[in-house]
Amino acid sequence: MKTLKLITGIALMSIFSLTSCQDEVDEVQGDNPNTNTANSTTATNLKRVAMFDGSSDDFIDGSSCSAIKFPFIAKINGVSLTFLSQLSFEQAISILGELNNNEDTVEIKFPVTLKMSDYTEVTVNSQAEYNAIVNNCEEAENDGEAAISSLNIKYPITLLTYDSSLEQTGSVVITSQEQMYNYMINISSTEYFSVKYPISVTLADGSTEELNSDAELKASITAALNIESSMDEAAEDKEELEEILVNGTFKVNSYINAGIDSAGNYLGYTIDFANDWKIKSMNALSVIATGTYQVTSDTELYLQFGFLGNTNLSLFNHTWKVISFTDSTITLESKTNSAVKLVLKK
Repeated sequence: MKTLKLITGIALMSIFSLTSCQDEVDEVQGDNPNTNTANSTTATNLKRVAMFDGSSDDFIDGSSCSAIKFPFIAKINGVSLTFLSQLSFEQAISILGELNNNEDTVEIKFPVTLKMSDYTEVTVNSQAEYNAIVNNCEEAENDGEAAISSLNIKYPITLLTYDSSLEQTGSVVITSQEQMYNYMINISSTEYFSVKYPISVTLADGSTEELNSDAELKASITAALNIESSMDEAAEDKEELEEILVNGTFKVNSYINAGIDSAGNYLGYTIDFANDWKIKSMNALSVIATGTYQVTSDTELYLQFGFLGNTNLSLFNHTWKVISFTDSTITLESKTNSAVKLVLKK
């Protein structure tokens, strides 16, 4: 049995997003771009970027170094599901996201076949065998040897090849990640290569860049890893905020719009966040509004309200950027208008 604390409210887009854990890029670098070998920074970067990305099912298997091949069966919070494709993930996410303060459980039915980061396939017959694979993945991440999936190269690209005298011997057109990975792991000690620039890449936040040198590739990978680190930190904050919201009720400490604080309109109001994503506001013993709420994250953390039944509270129906939070105070700023601010306090 594998126990996971789900970061709830995961959108399907995050399943397919470029997400897995990576460490810093190696620092070995040649002086001449035509002297790239299997040990150069460029070769290492290209190999890691080209590794198979196993992060699409991390909410099930907890490992970005591999993905479970379809079909497979797993129990999600006690509900047995058969996964036929990535489309099956939606039902699992729905089950895992029903409550935001429960301890979610995922139990994989073995044997399963895993596709590894080097594109090989491995049959796993028990949780103990799988745990060993997860541990190896964590070690690779810590050692800076795991896949860099926060940056994608747009293929095809061309590699120029050279001999030991640095005379060009030809070129190779690379049309896929798997072809790139296999090329990089099979370079001999007497082979040299360079990337024919420019090339285009996509980062984890969806932005694209055109690169014109090995140095720019290295810088872009560093930027991609920084974006991913921000996304990971925001996801951790999301889980923490969800727990704070359901533990107690809040009052409006301030509500500033265009420099005017209207907190006085909410005297006596309490806001209660339930663990089933429902929200209500009370005045004394009367419920004056109900609705829903959602916590999301990318590189930032967001809180969204959906109040019904009260004009004053419906003014809060924004997507708010979470500026800061503690166990007792949450400071929010409208995502679309930084002049609108809201502070909730227990």
